[in-house]
Order: sequence, then structure tokens, then C-alpha cells
Amino acid sequence: MKTAHDLVMAAKARIEEVSLTESEQAIREADVLLDVREADEYTMGHIPGALHASRGMLEFKLSNSPELSSRDLKIVLYCKTSGRAALAACALHDMGYLKVKSIAGGFDAWAGAGKPVVKPALPTFE
Repeated sequence: MKTAHDLVMAAKARIEEVSLTESEQAIREADVLLDVREADEYTMGHIPGALHASRGMLEFKLSNSPELSSRDLKIVLYCKTSGRAALAACALHDMGYLKVKSIAGGFDAWAGAGKPVVKPALPTFE
């Protein structure tokens, strides 16, 4: 029986994963940056410009969004540490998307390196 780790490792062998160093350029060159974490994770902080499409709804959201239907779109994905993004990249390849990349280390590596993060604004009580 395969474990989640086995599935992620198999997915990573099939996809293009960009290093944290390469990630900023990949994002600049992308047509869309997708955060595949859960909604609460996204709202607590995300990479600037990222659209949210949780891993569980990704295929449905892309199938129902005409602006995301072109299989030539350059897509960069990320999740918390890169496992869900690797699985999502495989799913997108299976759907026919040709230019999909995943960020190695995910959001945790991005934020840990001090790169920009959009965080919710807290209310002031003055």
C-alpha cells in the first residue's frame, strides 16, 4: 500500500519543481500563480498576486473558469511545503496543461526566506 509520502515522491518525479531562488522569476513569467492550500491558510497569508484554488477543488475551478482554460497557460503552484502542489501539478498535467511549475519548499520556504507575503489587515481600536 502506498502512503501519502509515496504519492508525493512519485508526483515530484513527474513535475517541474523550481527552487526558491528560481521561484521569483518563474512567478514573473507565469500567467497565473495558484495557492492550492486551504482557504484559512490562504487568508492567513499568501504570496502577492496568488489566486486561491484549494487542492480539493482545483480541477473543478479550472474547468469552470474560461480565463484559465487555455492549456498553454504558464502556471506556478504552491502549497505549505510542496506536497499538495506536486500532486496538483500532476493533476494539471493529466488535464492537459503543458506549462506547470511547483515551488520547492512551498509557502513555508518563501515566507522563511523573508520574501513578500500578503497578510490580513488587523483592525485598529483607537
